[in-house]
Amino acid sequence: MRKQVDRSIAIGSIVAVAVVPSLLVLMPWQEFDAVGANSVPTPSTASDGQLAPAASRSPRSTPEPSPAGRDTLPLPDIDAGGGGSRDPGSGSGGRAGTGRNTFTATADDGARITAVKWRGKRQIDISVASPALGSTQKVRVLLPRAWSTSAPRTWPVVFAFHGGEDTYVSWTRSTDIAKVAARYDVLVALPEGSNGSYTDWYNDGRGGIPKWETFHTQEVRQLLERNFRAGSARAVMGLSSGAQGALTYAARHPGMYRYAAAYSGVLSMLSPGIPSLLLYINSSNGQDASKIWGDPNRDRANWAAHDPASLAARLRTTRVHVSSGNGSPGPLDKNKGAPWDIRYLSETQVERSSKDFAARAKAAGVPLTTNFYGPGSHTWGYWKREMHATWPTMMSTIGARRY
Repeated sequence: MRKQVDRSIAIGSIVAVAVVPSLLVLMPWQEFDAVGANSVPTPSTASDGQLAPAASRSPRSTPEPSPAGRDTLPLPDIDAGGGGSRDPGSGSGGRAGTGRNTFTATADDGARITAVKWRGKRQIDISVASPALGSTQKVRVLLPRAWSTSAPRTWPVVFAFHGGEDTYVSWTRSTDIAKVAARYDVLVALPEGSNGSYTDWYNDGRGGIPKWETFHTQEVRQLLERNFRAGSARAVMGLSSGAQGALTYAARHPGMYRYAAAYSGVLSMLSPGIPSLLLYINSSNGQDASKIWGDPNRDRANWAAHDPASLAARLRTTRVHVSSGNGSPGPLDKNKGAPWDIRYLSETQVERSSKDFAARAKAAGVPLTTNFYGPGSHTWGYWKREMHATWPTMMSTIGARRY
């Protein structure tokens, strides 16, 4: 693939772009848990400090921990096709052939639920046959305490997006989000994002699959609303490439989310040097990165149409929180490592682009809070801490009461 070059790169950014890619190939996974991939092996928007060597990247099955020994409910799988089974809060089991607890409502484009499996107490995984992606993908759902398929009400919902080279299980695997969410009357959706860059791919101007934005903002949203009592009071949060996705979706769909939080995300995609960095990272697994948003010079308008900084003015009705470290070793870095560790180098560029976004957002009058907390790398400890810090405000903004 012919490498695209952003001619406006500053000297310092050239150095970063030259150094970071070499480390992407050599970087061990360090303190991260083992991560599975998915049936659509597509590129990510940013390094999440946990990339496997490029030669080893291929679709893998997502390892699922056994529910044995956990706080789980002894419930059978829900039959999405017509058999009955119990759901938390219903007080009784469904009966085969009655149609109870069948999740047959489809999205506008025909996306449908093909399976629902219990993974823990008030935790389920749903499989979605997605026309937007041309494949079946998973969504993990954390159900509120009083949830029931027959409830006469709906629930506020949080959409939480993962980072590159990770999967829909990552938030529950690497944080205590299930425990935090259980304290509130809220439904949480953790959808698969693969390495799709949280966008409908440009594909040389032809469009077509994969359409990750359509999957998240239309298919998953509608399926949760029509089958699981998800309401219209929504928040969105994400880390790394998922952070970029969270703010891009909030800006491209004004009014869809009342609150948006971005932890360590590339939030100004057109800042000097960032296009070249994104193109390199997204091509490191053998994919043609120009298929995602196009060429940053020739197709600059399409890049700007998906760039949180360029779209900042469209966030005026959304409460926004942005945070990142500065790429130096911090208090939550267990193994400090060398200064050129990808965890540190990537976070320096994240902070730069996040601050560029913050300046544009403040000038546009966006209700913004920031936490540029200084020392800290591109790792889970800081994202978990930020999730804890922002969760109460997120809940109050969408009207989710605490138990």
